[in-house]
Amino acid sequence: MNSILDHITEIILLLFLAITFLQSGLDKILDWKGNINWLKSHFSKTFMANMVEVNVAIILILETIAGLLAIIGIYQLLVNDNASLGFYASILSAITLLLLLFGQRVAKDYDGARTIVVYLIPTLFTLYILQ
Repeated sequence: MNSILDHITEIILLLFLAITFLQSGLDKILDWKGNINWLKSHFSKTFMANMVEVNVAIILILETIAGLLAIIGIYQLLVNDNASLGFYASILSAITLLLLLFGQRVAKDYDGARTIVVYLIPTLFTLYILQ
């Protein structure tokens, strides 16, 4: 078993992904109706206006899986010195963020898109170091 310090950068980045995506997923679950109502308004003038609930469900599933993989990836890294699940967590996180970025760009919410990029940068760094 390795010390936490042997993988501290990877652990902190995977914790970042876990916190980001599990909290976001939990927020969607606890305030489904509020999120859906806001997003229906946000996407009302786009081709995605009638797909909001399905899209939110897909994002919820991806976020939850990514967050759980990040947590399990930390455990696997510490116990087995294996980064594979953390690597898959970062791949899924990046894909999820790209989907969110696409949605923000379609909605012409450029400030929202810029915010997504703030999350994408450490995600890509995580992907790079776990590669």
